[in-house]
Amino acid sequence: MYWLMKSEPDVYSIDDLARSSGPAMWEGCRNYTVRNFMRDRMADGDLAFFYHSNSDPSGIVGVMKIVGEAFPDPTQFDATSEYFDPKAPADGSRWLARNVVFVQKFNRVIPLNELRETPGLEEMLVTKRGQRLSVMPVTESEWAIVLALGQSSL
Repeated sequence: MYWLMKSEPDVYSIDDLARSSGPAMWEGCRNYTVRNFMRDRMADGDLAFFYHSNSDPSGIVGVMKIVGEAFPDPTQFDATSEYFDPKAPADGSRWLARNVVFVQKFNRVIPLNELRETPGLEEMLVTKRGQRLSVMPVTESEWAIVLALGQSSL
């Protein structure tokens, strides 16, 4: 399966991921739909587009791979973390994290407006107005189209 995962580049960027010496923890997701995607549908070996959000321009900047299984997000228990959840059950089942590894950075950002204008991406979730999920599925055909846009920039 394929995914798109968003992060603000001033919080965590694709360059940060590229500098990681091993898997990096994708944490801090506080939406039940996202939690369910990470728990029920995302799998070890899945590929994901890395999307820089709240940037100029916002868009897809590269590719990463999911490694391992979902696990309790430790930030839900850390009172010093902005992602702390005092109501999180001790078993860690409320919020989950995933490990990811760097695969590729594109030579350019594929901006949201280009995604919206590209034939075949009309139904891609990230192009929908009001779509705020930080993790969302991408279809196989959408993956191929966006990957071609990214490869054309290399």
